[in-house]
Amino acid sequence: MTSEMRPKLRRIQASPGHWQGQPVIVLRDPLGLVDMAVAIPRNVAPFLELCDGTRDVATLSTALELRTGLRLWPGYVEKMLAELDEALLLENERFAQAYRETVERFRSNSFRLPTLAGTVYPANPEGLDRTFTEYFDMASSEAGDVPDIEQVRGLVSPHIDYNRGAAIYAEVWRRAAAAVREAEVAVILGTNHSDCEKLIAMTQQSYSTPWGVLPTASDVVDKVAAALGEEEVFAEELHHRGEHSVEIAAVWLHYLLKDKVCELVPVLCGSFHKFVAGEGQPGEDEQVALFIDAVREATADRRTLIVAAGDLAHMGPAFGDHYPIDGVGRADISVADGELMDTIARGDAEGMFLQVKKEGDRRRICGLPPIYLALRLLGETTGKVTGYAQCSADQQETSLVSICGMVFI
Repeated sequence: MTSEMRPKLRRIQASPGHWQGQPVIVLRDPLGLVDMAVAIPRNVAPFLELCDGTRDVATLSTALELRTGLRLWPGYVEKMLAELDEALLLENERFAQAYRETVERFRSNSFRLPTLAGTVYPANPEGLDRTFTEYFDMASSEAGDVPDIEQVRGLVSPHIDYNRGAAIYAEVWRRAAAAVREAEVAVILGTNHSDCEKLIAMTQQSYSTPWGVLPTASDVVDKVAAALGEEEVFAEELHHRGEHSVEIAAVWLHYLLKDKVCELVPVLCGSFHKFVAGEGQPGEDEQVALFIDAVREATADRRTLIVAAGDLAHMGPAFGDHYPIDGVGRADISVADGELMDTIARGDAEGMFLQVKKEGDRRRICGLPPIYLALRLLGETTGKVTGYAQCSADQQETSLVSICGMVFI
């Protein structure tokens, strides 16, 4: 990197850490293009804000000193920028080339490899069969002999890890089992946890599980791409490579399907932050309307199952809150979640959004986009809650993630 260049930082993942006893900020590429990270001292963090593509190396050093009083010698700045460049954290041609090559490799693979096999669930089909059988047996013993609901058209399933969410997963998928086995196409809407700009990220790549490959319904993806534009739909396609939300629901789907063929429409749903912050509403957004119309039209002549893979509240110090969640806090969250689930059960997508917006998404409902879009796709519908739980999110049990299962007819 030469002194004339004007470095611009990409959208990256930053987290606090320690290196040799000193506080640092650890920077990583959220797309995982390279397996490396860069750690910088926390007092140097303001330097990152200045890397916006408008300043050369000399100006960066001067601007940092004027802003913070911190003086960095030029060699240190150049070394830090070189490390950021090596980790593909700068928006430049080197990153662009690596990104293009990674997308090409992803698309050329026979299928999308599972990212959670061997960690969240067994990687071999026999072990996974036994695990899921245990989950279903546990749900049956706790809930009694409740028959499948044959007319199920959709469901809300968590995307938390199976160990914490096993009972909720098993009960909602048990209730939907008959509908799963009859489905010709399943639209799985998962939360896009990456820092994303697009509302929708799709792929033509098929998802695989330890039981084989779930073929993607290419015609449905093509229909959406034609309606919204390929750039809009595939700009963040690579997020599918490492995102777990669609995968974690697809494994349950595949378990119930066994050898039956059901095509998959994997959709990652971007943040609704711009709507929550006041920039219009999703019900008025043209891209949302085009997506809903395209999916409905493309699946109109097939038995379709709509799956929203989303969790509810994320609260406590683990998520940036300055206070622990105690017994009273858990009760308050339970009441607020109950009100939200009541609205969802009425099939009221706009009402759900407005409830979250009214509280400024204080509870960080990460399932808002997929559940909202699922309700819009289902249209007039009625839901039933099949389970609710609050899962610990830190070792001190001062933070939690709330999850639920719901079926829609």
